[in-house]
Amino acid sequence: MTPGSIIVIGASAGGVTALRELTAGLTSPLPVPILIVLHVGALRSELPALLNAAGVTPAKHGKDGEAAHAGQMYIAPPDRHMTVVDGHIRLTRGPKENWARPAIDPLFRSAAEGFGPAAIGVILTGNLNDGSAGLHEIKQRGGVAIAQDPDDAADPEMPTSAATHLKLDYCLPLAKIPALLQRLVTKEEGVVTANSRKQTPENEGNMSDAEKFDRPITVTCPDCGGALRRSEVGTMVKYSCHIGHTYTAEHMAAAQFDDMEKVMRSAERILNERAEFCRQMGEKAGAVGEAAAGEIWHSASRQALERAYTLRDFIEQDWITPSPVAPGP
Repeated sequence: MTPGSIIVIGASAGGVTALRELTAGLTSPLPVPILIVLHVGALRSELPALLNAAGVTPAKHGKDGEAAHAGQMYIAPPDRHMTVVDGHIRLTRGPKENWARPAIDPLFRSAAEGFGPAAIGVILTGNLNDGSAGLHEIKQRGGVAIAQDPDDAADPEMPTSAATHLKLDYCLPLAKIPALLQRLVTKEEGVVTANSRKQTPENEGNMSDAEKFDRPITVTCPDCGGALRRSEVGTMVKYSCHIGHTYTAEHMAAAQFDDMEKVMRSAERILNERAEFCRQMGEKAGAVGEAAAGEIWHSASRQALERAYTLRDFIEQDWITPSPVAPGP
């Protein structure tokens, strides 16, 4: 496929409604392919049917190896990262990024690499900050960076993060984005094609140049336990393990807490089981006339139960959650 414009869109919480509204606002299919990632995990996705019912642009799940054609929407299927390489869709079960598969950043990075200044990236409603690093790559290579107005979003964190970490070209209410996309791809807004802007030192070279790794840190991956490296993309801090699991700092904090909660809930369960086991042994000892031994067992049961309650109270306390829109270091 000859390089031309491409639109890539990312959404998370509240994204189904937002994508339906955006689709309904496109009065005719655009002369470019539109690739969409919605955070659905491994759950069944009915998004193509919902978008087909909402507007006139045909929508389908992307298939590995198929060409990305103008006038068509391609949705990342469940549990697959979707990228675009040489004008063709690629689907993989690569490592999760920002705790998600499909994730937004892989698609945006591939669009930046393959289409350069002809890539148009759009961040819609969603929590935390998946997509900000990928949109940074699009912007660095001369593409167009768009985000939904956070005040207009069902969940403002993703568009707010994008606005915090890079200079957006447009930040608009959702209702105005379809008309903007129409103007951009018909050149009414002056968007350039893939070959019309000379590469500058700011955006030339491999995408990996944007991520300058420094020393390894003593933090392990919540997914696989591997050592993590720190990198920076613009003002964003990212962590990646040798397997390829990738987190922004805020996703890392959330993943660490989830990992910690699982361990502590497991400890709570074991303490409850110990309390029940010791109670049963205490009753058995009492039944055969071993009162002293029975009391020791009952004391152990009470101790385990008290500590299980203490651990539960500890887990259920309020925990500080770093904001995904805090400025990077």
